[in-house]
Amino acid sequence: MLLLAACHSVPRAPVEEKTPPRAGAPGVTREARPAPRVTPGVSRPTVHVVVRGDTLHGIAFRHGLDYRDLVRWNRIRNPDLILVGQRLRLTPPASAKAPPPKTQPSAARPAPPAKPRVEAGAAPVAPRAPAPATRGGKPQWSWPASGKATRATTVTGNRGLEIRGQRGQEIKAAAAGAVVYSGSGLRGYGELIIIKHNDTFLSAYAHNESRLVEEGQRVKGGQLIARMGDSEAREVMLHFEIRRNGKSVDPLQYLPGR
Repeated sequence: MLLLAACHSVPRAPVEEKTPPRAGAPGVTREARPAPRVTPGVSRPTVHVVVRGDTLHGIAFRHGLDYRDLVRWNRIRNPDLILVGQRLRLTPPASAKAPPPKTQPSAARPAPPAKPRVEAGAAPVAPRAPAPATRGGKPQWSWPASGKATRATTVTGNRGLEIRGQRGQEIKAAAAGAVVYSGSGLRGYGELIIIKHNDTFLSAYAHNESRLVEEGQRVKGGQLIARMGDSEAREVMLHFEIRRNGKSVDPLQYLPGR
């Protein structure tokens, strides 16, 4: 009897269930994975299919190109008119490096210029007022917003500044120019405005709460163009870029000290 009692008094080893925590359960946070970095130029597609809301400047900005290259590579006659469904090459054609063929004299009447072919179901992009011609000369740069500014690089390798401030804060044109894009069609930039200052420089203003200018509108340096927000951003900020010949540069090389 004593022996049996002793056997029953031995404590059992504790049992613990190892069930993995359910995502979203109270007190459980999912570890955030950083967005993968993409080397500029490596992941760029070779063709872009035009969708409603696209502009040539917007497409060039998205892929880090000079819009004039798109015009040349795709033999575009009117940069302000592209068609929904139109396929635009994003790389130079193989013949771009070859010398142009010699033309043979002919007495035949020259054929009329071919009209752009529209694929079935394609429709012209909504008409947009052409951007006024920009004046030459070096832009007179100024800061687009007040607030703490830090250098930032996008996942596609584009350099810029993140300027943090308050929701609804004023965002101003960093220099005089013409608005060539005002919309939200470029993924990762939210409500975006792009201003063309001359044939060399563009500036971009992303993550706005509201846009106050339209495509084709000419603006002065320091003019109010948007309100600060967090569209497609983790916090309220202005993501600001300067592009030179389609390539992003460090804005601090151009903005005045403060």
